[in-house]
Amino acid sequence: MQWEQLLSLKRQGDTSKRLRREQDDTRLGFEVDYDRIIFSSTFRSLQDKTQVIPLSKTDFVHTRLTHSLEVSVVGRSLGRLVGKKIIEKHPYLQDTHGYQMNDFGAIVAAAALAHDIGNPPFGHSGEKAIGEYFKTGKGQQYKSDLTDKEWQDLIDFEGNANGFNLLSASRPGIEGGLRISYATLGAFMKYPKESLPKKPTANIADKKYGFFQTDKDFFQDVAKELGLIPNKTGNDIGFERHPLAYLVEAADDICYTIIDFEDGINLGLIPEEFALEYLIKLVKGSIDVAKYNTLVTKEDRISYLRALAISSLINDAVNVFVENEEKILKGEYPYALTDQGKYTAQMKDIIDLSIKNIYQSREVVEKEIIGYRIINTLLDTFCTAYNNKFDGTESNYDKLVLKMLPERFITDKMNLYDRLLHICHFVSTLTDGKALLLYNTITGNTKA
Repeated sequence: MQWEQLLSLKRQGDTSKRLRREQDDTRLGFEVDYDRIIFSSTFRSLQDKTQVIPLSKTDFVHTRLTHSLEVSVVGRSLGRLVGKKIIEKHPYLQDTHGYQMNDFGAIVAAAALAHDIGNPPFGHSGEKAIGEYFKTGKGQQYKSDLTDKEWQDLIDFEGNANGFNLLSASRPGIEGGLRISYATLGAFMKYPKESLPKKPTANIADKKYGFFQTDKDFFQDVAKELGLIPNKTGNDIGFERHPLAYLVEAADDICYTIIDFEDGINLGLIPEEFALEYLIKLVKGSIDVAKYNTLVTKEDRISYLRALAISSLINDAVNVFVENEEKILKGEYPYALTDQGKYTAQMKDIIDLSIKNIYQSREVVEKEIIGYRIINTLLDTFCTAYNNKFDGTESNYDKLVLKMLPERFITDKMNLYDRLLHICHFVSTLTDGKALLLYNTITGNTKA
């Protein structure tokens, strides 16, 4: 892979080439990506979507919105630090093409900002709930009318693939969705493959999938423009990662490891003495003991340690990337950056503790159970009404149900897969609160 191709400014529908040296630095294309994402309604919905605690009323617990903003900030730092090294190593990128250090930061920041944009309500349990509606619920009835890959898209519903669709899918008058630059889309594509074959290798890029069958053609167009390396054979579509996708992933790994841990401490789910024991291993080379001892509140002490820990992990991820740049460009680096750094063991210890004390806490489990019921009911109600309308068998109840669809979802889909995916897209864009409100309306629970 070649950096000058990987940093493509092309957007869906372009008829002429966008050259970096001709860009207006006061309104750089990669920064436009960030603006378009942050002003989108889909991004705004993240303010009421679960990060750790579903339907939490605690003011300091992170939502998907605050998490995404923090991942973007970390991603920008990672991108700039790596960009500085890449420009120094390959000066022709700046001298001939006009690329700057900050371009790398802008691309990673925009992709990181959008990294959770396709996540449904109620966190990762929301993804599982959508998949299980089709795999083990009433949605099983549709299996015989779908191809194997279409069916896999549904039973393994994936937020990353959904995010790619939300960023790029056209609708009447809106060609190319948000029209994000191909470089940013490439950095966003952590899993550049289709849903089958499932986990064909131990390569981190094969862990999940990154696009639905409905988006296959455009996904391949992006991959071709960027010069991504194909790594599947026959009728299966898959590629090696865009190098900057490693940095987006690292930013996410760093933030959820450290900041979810911080939330758990502030919620009282993890004792403060555990924080010092676990975080000191990440910050012992940078902590100012005298300053730490002046901090009076638990929140301030944990905040100080968190900032130092993130800084340590950023520098470590940059070092791993730079050391392995050639392998990454050849498509020969099958690992996450944080799995190969000097703090890998310490991060694993923190995640293991978070799983035990936070993600499997009674409050989280109880609300995930509620989320399953809500999503199952919404999918069944809207899929049934939407398909009945197509078949000409809709009831008055179905008509009323469909009136609750937002205007942009009131559109006819001619094949079953597109109709089912259309309703999945709709449910995925709901906030936790809106999903609960719709559920209460459908079930007649007017008191909730």
